[in-house]
Amino acid sequence: MNLEFKHLLNKDFSPDSRVWVYQSSRLFSIAEALAVEELLNNFTSKWLSHGVPVKGAAYLFFGQFVILMADEKATGVSGCSTDSSVRLIKDIEQKFNVNMFDRTALAFVTKDKIELLPLSQVQYAFDNGFIRSDTLYFNNLVETKEELENNWIVPIKNSWLSSRLKLRIEN
Repeated sequence: MNLEFKHLLNKDFSPDSRVWVYQSSRLFSIAEALAVEELLNNFTSKWLSHGVPVKGAAYLFFGQFVILMADEKATGVSGCSTDSSVRLIKDIEQKFNVNMFDRTALAFVTKDKIELLPLSQVQYAFDNGFIRSDTLYFNNLVETKEELENNWIVPIKNSWLSSRLKLRIEN
C-alpha cells in the first residue's frame, strides 16, 4: 500500500499550520470520494474567520481520512471558523452515512490495507499477532502540518499507544 501523501500537501503552508484529522468509519467509494473532495474544496474556498478568508486546505487521504489545515500565520482561526469546519464534517457524516467523530476506532495498516480496531480490542489484537509493535498506526491526534508529515503514520512502538499496550518489542 502506497502511504505517500506529503507531496500532496500545500508547500506554502507553515509547518505550524493547524491540522484536524477526521477518520471515516469506512472507506468511501470512488463516487463518494469525489463528492467529498468537492465538498472540501467548496468549503476551503469560502472558509472565513471573522469575515477574513482562512488560508485553508482540505484533503481526503487514502479514501478514509479528511484532513483540514489552516495556516494561522496568514489568518488566525476563530471559534466560529472551527465550528463551521465541524459542521462540514457533520454534513459529510449525514450525506454518506459514516461516523467521522469516533476517536475510539483506531486505524492500522495490516495486510496492505487500512483496518479499524476499537481501542478496547487493540491489546487483544496485539496479543494474538494481528498487529505488532512495528505495525503502522494512524495517529490522528497530530495538530500541526509538521506533525502530520512526521508523526501521523508511525509504528505503534513510536506512538502514544505504546504506553497503553503491553508490548513485546520484536527485533
